[in-house]
Amino acid sequence: MDGLAFFTNKQSKTSTVDGVLEPSNGKEAILLTAPLQEKISAITGKLGSSEDVVLRKLGRQSSDEPELAIIYIDSIIDHRTINDNIVQPLQAALLTKASTNRANESDPLYSYGIAAGFVLKINSLEAALTALLCGSCLIMVDGVVDILAADASGGEQRSVEEPSTQTVMRGPQHSFTENVKTNLGLIRRIIRSSDLRIECTVIGRHTHTKIAVCYLEGIAEPVVVNEVNRRLKAIDIDGILESGYVEEFIQDKTFTPFPTLLNVERPDVVAAALLEGQVAVIIDGTPFVLLAPVTFFKFFQSAEDYYQRWDIASFLRLLRQLAFFISMLLPALYIAVTTFHQEMLPTTLLISLAAQREGIPFPALVEALLMEMTFEVLREAGVRMPRAVGPAISIVGALVLGQAAVQAGLVSPAMVIVVSFTAISNFVAPQLNIAIAARLIRFFLMLCAGVLGFFGIMTGILVLLTHLAGLQSFGVPYMTPLAPFRRSSMIDIFIRVPRWAMSLRPVAMSGGKRKKDAKMPQWQRRGKN
Repeated sequence: MDGLAFFTNKQSKTSTVDGVLEPSNGKEAILLTAPLQEKISAITGKLGSSEDVVLRKLGRQSSDEPELAIIYIDSIIDHRTINDNIVQPLQAALLTKASTNRANESDPLYSYGIAAGFVLKINSLEAALTALLCGSCLIMVDGVVDILAADASGGEQRSVEEPSTQTVMRGPQHSFTENVKTNLGLIRRIIRSSDLRIECTVIGRHTHTKIAVCYLEGIAEPVVVNEVNRRLKAIDIDGILESGYVEEFIQDKTFTPFPTLLNVERPDVVAAALLEGQVAVIIDGTPFVLLAPVTFFKFFQSAEDYYQRWDIASFLRLLRQLAFFISMLLPALYIAVTTFHQEMLPTTLLISLAAQREGIPFPALVEALLMEMTFEVLREAGVRMPRAVGPAISIVGALVLGQAAVQAGLVSPAMVIVVSFTAISNFVAPQLNIAIAARLIRFFLMLCAGVLGFFGIMTGILVLLTHLAGLQSFGVPYMTPLAPFRRSSMIDIFIRVPRWAMSLRPVAMSGGKRKKDAKMPQWQRRGKN
């Protein structure tokens, strides 16, 4: 499913009629001419004086042999494929005068023994340029209008490596790459099912980015699959460089801190999502795959939850959810208690905090905002700096600045502890986008606490809950299975029940086939009885 093969799919921007690649974007096709030199001039004229465009002519040695020419882009093709499967067969055909002994006189283009894996016939200039820019080699024969486009895509690519952002202690240790063909192969190696469907399209007027939609027929909800394809087809943009471009176009709601699409770099996570009825959107040029639809609780589930024992996985999942709420609420609670509700603290703790804050020139809200912004700057600096010095700068900077701020009397030691523990809790979230959402919400709740104390925090939480209840992801309520309540789907939300008890797929995602055919092993049933 690479190179020219993408253009034969019905979802593509081009179509094939009787084996001929033709544009289907509504524009009138510019037909090619029979003379070889005119075809070459038309194609090279469109490409300009690009240094990586290679034109090779196979000369006419006698009047009985036709003149051949091939054009390809050197930087995006596999040189071994060009030499072994295209150039050598053409040269051999010319030397043996295969053109005068064709098996099929009505189709002379296919008589030269091209050994490339995928070959199509082209009769328009636009289709020829599209195939050329996607890694195909164009083969032209003097006196024949049509052109052969042989798939020869290749070039330097990153190999499959360990995940860099979604690591696990136990489980598969490979991740997606920037090549859509490699990513599809990683999924195929896990899900060896004839029900796996892959629908391809091309988006971007200049980048022609390949996008594949994957789902399991009979398990995925057809309405969701159709909606994903509809939104992808509606994208009109010059280019797609990363999955974030597609995510912003197809997400349900723009003005929300909560992500409504899940992006993952692990093939095992995508395979598990497909088995539960979700739809995967794979974009060429990025190692992150989009999953839809998703719910709020999906962002607290890690791949390792399903590779550990159910009790350990449940404990870790509850710990992540607790850490998420701590990262949102802890600074706001500190501000509310120290500013409005001192009577809620034990006397000893109140005296200790009061002694620490003696001489601090700022109120608790300004102190918390100052520390939080300082930590955000340090975190961003650690990410942007070179890897060799980034972690050292962020850690040393936090220690030095925190100690210096306390000694200078700008902040209290308790505030440094609160901000540090909040930052550590924020790193517990397995998905980066939900952790960023917690960081944004934290500042909102801090302002609410600085104005109205606990009443402001509760008001802010109610606003967030109302917003969450109104969100959807491709028609699925964001807070499912809590709102609306689905008892059968609660087995994998706050805790994970044993594998044999997870016999049903989520009701909001599966398209009719909910049963997983999982049941308790016979020896465990005997022990239970």
